[in-house]
Amino acid sequence: MNMIELKQVSRRYGAVEALAPLDFSVKQGEFVTLLGPSGSGKTTLLNVIAGMVSPSSGRIFMRGIDITDAAPSARGLGMVFQNYALMPHMTVFDNIAFPLRVRKMPKDEIRRKVKDVLDMVRLPDIAMRKPRELSGGQQQRVSLARCIVYNPVLILLDEPLGALDKKLREQMQFEIRRLHAQLGITMLNVTHDQDEALSMSDRIVLMNQGRVEQIATPDELYRSPRTAFAANFIGTANLISGTVQDSAGTNTVVSTSLGLLPATIDSGSVPRGTAVKLLVRPESVRMTAASDSPHVEDGAGKRHAGTLEDSITLGSVVRHHVRLPGDTQIVVQEQGSRRQVAHERGAPVLLDWAPEDCQIILQD
Repeated sequence: MNMIELKQVSRRYGAVEALAPLDFSVKQGEFVTLLGPSGSGKTTLLNVIAGMVSPSSGRIFMRGIDITDAAPSARGLGMVFQNYALMPHMTVFDNIAFPLRVRKMPKDEIRRKVKDVLDMVRLPDIAMRKPRELSGGQQQRVSLARCIVYNPVLILLDEPLGALDKKLREQMQFEIRRLHAQLGITMLNVTHDQDEALSMSDRIVLMNQGRVEQIATPDELYRSPRTAFAANFIGTANLISGTVQDSAGTNTVVSTSLGLLPATIDSGSVPRGTAVKLLVRPESVRMTAASDSPHVEDGAGKRHAGTLEDSITLGSVVRHHVRLPGDTQIVVQEQGSRRQVAHERGAPVLLDWAPEDCQIILQD
């Protein structure tokens, strides 16, 4: 069953189309992330679902019931905000108990539920503290606890980890995923952080300028992006412009500034003369010193001679920036190790990659 289903929902502000008409659904128990840059429409979409903003067109359904005109309080939603939104004068217990008291639950049941949910978020001993006595990560857990304590059918997360530092953010990503698996509550998350989206989501809705670019699992979105925007926004992308010379099924030859390159396309064939982009992910590129491999092959499997411009160590990986003919820059990513041979800036190098790792993307 779909927990949420949107049919041709849009939102305009005068002449500005903040959200183009879209069809979109979230299955019951799913964790879906709305991902995109600032101004992409992801927060507008979340606010439309929450009932804080009315759609300009279209209908919204929750478990098959039309809630387009329902008040936010009547939708059975929970919401977690980036700034925690905890009441500073109340203890942690009272913050979590607040939505239960509004619902006029018995005191004994409130005490039991607050205790259970504090155990669930692994903060059993802080019930009597004030928010100012907690770390950012603890405050965000309390915010989650206040949300899940009344068993909402859907939790909306509005950039909940944006105020945390990198290490805390990674810890909270794990905690939210753990709670999602434990509770089975449908969650809809908004973020501009691609790592957060990839690590937490069952599916990602990638948005750009008020429109949906692609809806896919994290693996599909990374390995098979449909557009150059999707390829660039998710991970690091080497994009090479070219024109199709020959195409037979999924195997295609493309003319580029690097010569003729064999490439693949997920489905169908592309007509000769079509302008395309070739996507090669950095981890698929192999780099060797030119002195180690003096022979440069022609045709399929060609090695491309270039110049190393820079090497950057990023913990467990090393990222190389190489300049090829035609002013083409290629990023190469290798696993770092103590035994790794250091390459000097300006050194001549050779790059190669497998044809199956060179994917065709049609021009946006």
